Amino acid sequence: MASYKPVVVQSFPKLGEKITQDTLYWKNYKTPVQIKEFGAVNKIDFSPIPPHNYAVTASSRIHIYGRYSQEPIKTFSRFKDAAYCATYRDDGKLLVAGSEEGVVRLFDINGRAALRQYDGHTKAVHVVDFLSDKYRIVSGADDYTSKLWDIPSATEIVSYSEHMDYVRCGCTSKLNTDLFVTGSYDHTVKVFDVRTEKSVMTVEHGQPVESVLLFPSGGLLVSAGGRYVKIWDILKGGQLLVSLKNHHKTVTCLCLSSSGQRLLSGSLDRHVKVYSTASYKVVHSFDYAASILSLALAPEDETIVVGMTNGVLNVKNRKHEESKERLPKKKRPGYRTFVKGRNYMPKQEDFFVSKPVRSHLKKYDKLLKSFQVTKALDVVLEARNRTPEITVAVMQELNRRGTLQNALAGRDETQLSVLLAFLIRYVVEPRFAPMLIKVAEMIIGK
Repeated sequence: MASYKPVVVQSFPKLGEKITQDTLYWKNYKTPVQIKEFGAVNKIDFSPIPPHNYAVTASSRIHIYGRYSQEPIKTFSRFKDAAYCATYRDDGKLLVAGSEEGVVRLFDINGRAALRQYDGHTKAVHVVDFLSDKYRIVSGADDYTSKLWDIPSATEIVSYSEHMDYVRCGCTSKLNTDLFVTGSYDHTVKVFDVRTEKSVMTVEHGQPVESVLLFPSGGLLVSAGGRYVKIWDILKGGQLLVSLKNHHKTVTCLCLSSSGQRLLSGSLDRHVKVYSTASYKVVHSFDYAASILSLALAPEDETIVVGMTNGVLNVKNRKHEESKERLPKKKRPGYRTFVKGRNYMPKQEDFFVSKPVRSHLKKYDKLLKSFQVTKALDVVLEARNRTPEITVAVMQELNRRGTLQNALAGRDETQLSVLLAFLIRYVVEPRFAPMLIKVAEMIIGK
């Protein structure tokens, strides 16, 4: 008697992820390191000078971390309430931060106490940055004002009161020592020249503005608020170039890659999107465990750091090829026994003795072997066992045997509803359609 041949389940090729240069580049990071902070991380800023430590602002503290350290190497904690937006100066020697009590503080990176304190705002200061001349500071606060401060004398130079709501984001130009940008919850982004008494440009974002960014060339401005990221051409009077809507929740932070060819945006939807600055298409995406508030990239994109609402800091460092000279592995004493006959070549006069291999049959194969066709079909239709490829393969085997009609007959309402649910779900797939259409025709008695 011939042995039973199991049902052949047809395998189909799977569509894999499209591999691009961006996919390879942005996936080339090590397993992330998780660091727990004291509160939501509202700002991350990398030092522009080696070894590129980064400042993390969370709760009432500013922690300085080394690129590969999991413990802070320095802490600034002289804040009565929450600290905001700690930012390095271009030379990496000074750090400026805002606070909930409306005070701007300037720190020496090698000291602990504040070098200068700038009083003038009446509400929380969420925006601070250095102008590129290194001697002036810009601040923006919840009192709707933006102020310019002189570092040596600790005096206010000028104050602007053009916004009608909280000023929550801002940045300065790296090319022009007199230019800075602010974004507000009044849905506007304003460009200021400190040599004038009023803003020189205003663009309407359409949503409360959470983050703004100037391209290194100074010609393009990026604003983020609501679900939108918008790019504006400053040289054309603030003309809108493109509006991106790739997030499902509010976009909270922006940053550029070191080359300036990729724009990154973080959102409350727990995603970081990477855009090409040539096509403004999403070329990669990162997923995180919680809503994202802040984002920063180290020079040469060596490290990506993300701060989240749950106080967790996610740090990813780039992988590097380690060229280590490996010594030849020492062979075990029994190595010669196991590789004996490795180079043996069979000869024509050799006699081969075959050993029967006992095959383990699946449950549906055992039922088919004993001609229990109805039970075999019931087994592959069960929810815990249901795999469409196997179910259709069993149907094809029953059809080949001419017993498919018998397997479908005599079913009660519950069994029939399970079968119909399977047909409805998978009949639309081209690979299963021919067989399932035949089954459907048998059910309706066509």
